[in-house]
Amino acid sequence: MTDIHLQHADPGQASSDQDQHFMVMPFFWRLLACLLLSFLVICTAWSVKAEVPQERNIKAAFIAKFIGYIDFPATEAGSAETPLVIGVLGADDVAADLTRQVTGRSINGRTVTVKTIAPREKLDGLHILFIGIAESDSAEKPLRNAAALGILSITEFDSGMRLGSVINFRIVDDRVRFEVSLPAAEKAGLKLSSRLLSVAYLVQKNTP
Repeated sequence: MTDIHLQHADPGQASSDQDQHFMVMPFFWRLLACLLLSFLVICTAWSVKAEVPQERNIKAAFIAKFIGYIDFPATEAGSAETPLVIGVLGADDVAADLTRQVTGRSINGRTVTVKTIAPREKLDGLHILFIGIAESDSAEKPLRNAAALGILSITEFDSGMRLGSVINFRIVDDRVRFEVSLPAAEKAGLKLSSRLLSVAYLVQKNTP
């Protein structure tokens, strides 16, 4: 509106103070708009940074909880004195959160330890393997090895179930949910509690 007014104003009728006023006002509003935009960008960045750690923390809590709802093959479970070992591949932040959550705790009477796994590292001795999205492109082989060793495999990427993961995390309506593959669990010799299945977002069942 200010620009239109300036185009139609009669220069002979406007005082020097009015000219300065019209020149300053557009600059003021442009400056204010820039400041507001900068503020919104900063707030958005803070919001994203705040949500990501929370998502990782929630996934770590889920992984720790899953242990109590899984029956591992007798040959792989070990004795009651043997710690349950969670291996984490491609997600150091989740490994750190898991370590904080399970330190000093026992699940089903057994202590739990967390181990960071390097690519192509052997999975012997693990009970659970979590593969982060950073390793999604090379997840097929470790998932196949996990199934052969009776390890509960957990992923967090779209191709997880297709590649053979037993449990896969998904974000649904800004919430962390998980889906379960019964064929993959059966292949690994794992029995999943009905209570776990009842709260899953999706359960992939065996085809007749």
